[in-house]
Parts: sequence; structure tokens; C-alpha cells
Amino acid sequence: MARKRELLPKILETGANELEIIDFRMYEVLDDGSIYEWILGVNVAKVKEVIFKPKDIIKAPGLPPEAEGMAKIRGQMVPIINLARWMKIKEPPRAGRYVIVMEFLREIVGVVVHEAKRIRRIRWADIKRPPKSIDEKLGGKVIGVVEIEDNKLLLLLDFEGILDELGMIKIFGIEETKEIEGIEKKGHFKILILDDSPVARKIIRRILESDGHTVFEAQNGIEGLQILHNWLEEAKQAGKDITDYVQLIISDIEMPGMDGLTFTRKVKEDPELSKIPVIINTSLSDRANVDKSKFVGADAHLVKFDAPDLIKLVHQYAITK
Repeated sequence: MARKRELLPKILETGANELEIIDFRMYEVLDDGSIYEWILGVNVAKVKEVIFKPKDIIKAPGLPPEAEGMAKIRGQMVPIINLARWMKIKEPPRAGRYVIVMEFLREIVGVVVHEAKRIRRIRWADIKRPPKSIDEKLGGKVIGVVEIEDNKLLLLLDFEGILDELGMIKIFGIEETKEIEGIEKKGHFKILILDDSPVARKIIRRILESDGHTVFEAQNGIEGLQILHNWLEEAKQAGKDITDYVQLIISDIEMPGMDGLTFTRKVKEDPELSKIPVIINTSLSDRANVDKSKFVGADAHLVKFDAPDLIKLVHQYAITK
């Protein structure tokens, strides 16, 4: 099921609060011998292709136990993660024939899955919080769930969180933020960050607070807008400006309820909120997402997690009071 990488349809480039996902399956052998089908999903924007599992996977030092090793894919050595090992499930015989090759957080990684079914288009608003039992079973690494046909649930996995748990997330240059060449630090700012991943929020908070900024958090665009409207109301009552409460917004793209592109479009269409600079900070590094960010009015686009670049953009775009 190799899929040519192309720009997404126009409806997905305009902050329409929709996305496409690859529906894939994992099969677990239960204690009674029956097979349980896990219905899982990942954003197409993260996926380079789906291939048959490479025959030559080389063991390599320093990889976590969940990794089978490294394989050459299109001329590049790529770590291969066995998702069943991470899920701690017993696999049926001869399972794990496919690899979803993903690119995000400046890395390429292959994930072994049992079956790749189809591509689905869904609305972020239809993604709900996962049931506690399912979330706990998968270590809190479920972004959300979507109800599909036959009243079944499709689970969207937090691959950022999974890679962080496996020790495979790189934070570029976090020790270099004290002195960054070519940037004049303007001061300390109040910054609102939006990200559904607790891991991502923790990392971004760490980078910003190490530079002396005050950080406020939201888990998605709905929550972010509510915070902004609360500040706006408070500002009006106090005779102040909204920029007294927040001087910069940093938003992820992929968030249940309301994605970052829709959130940014709503902010930039609001006469009172539009003055607040918005930086899109995402794990999606392809050109299409840079173009989408510009289309909805974002002031800048950054790929996670490059600490010096983030600090540079903060001092470049934040409103100086």
C-alpha cells in the first residue's frame, strides 16, 4: 500500500478542522485463544509510505527493546519500532507484515503493524477523549478516539509520546539558548502554548521558561480560544489591551476538538485577537504544512523541537510591552 506523497486536498489546507488518517490494525491473542482487533490511526501528514516489512533489519546498539533494529529504506537507515512490543500484546503467528514509514520531529521512523486498511477523512471535532481503561492500557498515549462503522472505536496514537517514552525524541540545542548568535533578546514574555501532547507541552515549557518567559497552556484550539476570550473580557473590564495578558501564541497543528490551523484562522479573523502573533510549532515538517500555516495567517512555522530556533522566533515575533 505504497502511497505517493502529495499535497493534501484544498479542504485540508484552509483550517477546515479536518484531517486524513491511515486506519491500521494490530491483532492481540487473548488468554482464551481468541483474537482482539485493535483499530488504530495516524495522521496521513506524518506518513511517507506504507511498505512490506524489510527482510534485512540490522541489530544496532543504543536502541530500546521495542526496536527491532535498523533497515535501509530508500537509501536511508531507519529505526524500526515493533508496535506490538510497545503495546505489550501477544501477536498471532506471522503477524507484522507491514511497516508504516513516518517522518516527524525531524526524524524518519518505521513502525511495524499487522495490517494497513484504508485512508479515512475525519473531523477533529469528532475526536473524543479516550475511555480511561483504553488510555491506561496504552500508557496514556492515545490522542483521542473516533467512532467508526459498527459502533467501533478507532484510536489515534500519540507517536510523539511513544518516541519520548522510548528515549528517541531529540531536543536540538537546549543548552544553546542562553547565547544565540544573531538574535537580540527583547525581554520576557507571556506566552500561550497549545498542544494536546503532555510530552510536547512539557518540552516547550522547559525551553521557554529557561529563557525567562511565563507560560500558559491549552490542550486544543477550543480551550485556547476560551482562554483568549476570558483574557479579552478581563482586559475590557480593566481598561487594558489583550496584549497585556499575552504577547505570543505557539500552537501545534494536530489537536482533537479544534486543530491549530482552524484555531489560527479564528484568531487572525478576530479584529481584537489578530494582533497577537501566532507561531505554528509542529512535528510535521513537509512543505504542505508550511504552506497551510501561511494560508491561515500564522506569523511563522517551526518544526519541533529546536530550542534555539524557537527562542529566536519568540524574540522576533513576541509583542514588546
